[in-house]
Amino acid sequence: MNGDVGWGGLATSLALVGVAAAVSLWQRLGLHRQVMWAAARALVQLLLVGAALALLFEPGRSLWWSWLWTAGMVAYAGDVARRRAPEVPRIATLSIAAFAVAAAITLGVVFGLRVLPLESRTLVPIAGMMVGNSMTATVLAARRLVDELRDKRDEVEARLALGQPSRQAAVPYVRAALRSALSPQIETTKATGLVFLPGAMTGLILAGVSPVQAVQVQAVVMFLVLASVASTTVVVTLGLVRRVFTPDHRLRTLPRRPDANGTSKSRSSR
Repeated sequence: MNGDVGWGGLATSLALVGVAAAVSLWQRLGLHRQVMWAAARALVQLLLVGAALALLFEPGRSLWWSWLWTAGMVAYAGDVARRRAPEVPRIATLSIAAFAVAAAITLGVVFGLRVLPLESRTLVPIAGMMVGNSMTATVLAARRLVDELRDKRDEVEARLALGQPSRQAAVPYVRAALRSALSPQIETTKATGLVFLPGAMTGLILAGVSPVQAVQVQAVVMFLVLASVASTTVVVTLGLVRRVFTPDHRLRTLPRRPDANGTSKSRSSR
């Protein structure tokens, strides 16, 4: 098998989407339209991205276009984080800074130490996996920290009243946020290979690459994702601490998550 699915195979695979929609109809979940819309939207987006990448990967194309694509992914991810967690103060700029730090670390190791060759076909997919996997953890860490500081405001203010600076008073809540964000990725890493075969490895095997080489590439990707998740969550949580406290070490008023109607309630500071 050479990994060539073809348009006929792609059309046939849509029957699998029908299975998910059928389950929704059978159990009266009301999700069948969302399933169909999500599948259609994903397919269109993938086809557009595939066409753009085909142009980007053409021989002789400047590598700067790939770096520009990477910067665009980082900026877009910051906007997605803002829309997912509107209650977190200025999360977009924090997320962009976190992704930039993670990119410098992970891409610096992978390409600077020549683990993989620095080419368009490697830079864009690796950067995409770094940003995509880190974004969810970044939002989770930021939301958890805001929730902890807001819901345990009395504890935080007691620590401040005892003379602790804001950074020290926030340490227990930063640790809780980091644990909640890192734990899913750690558990996924532990289960890789035995419980499930990751997408990158499976795709390479389907494309005809030897299993040993596919495992090597997957290990690099797995370690990159783990490092990027750790880097982005640390940068976001520590940066957020600086923004939710005033320069004179008082906790600002923190809004709650928007409800189903898009409104939010905040607890006023005392």
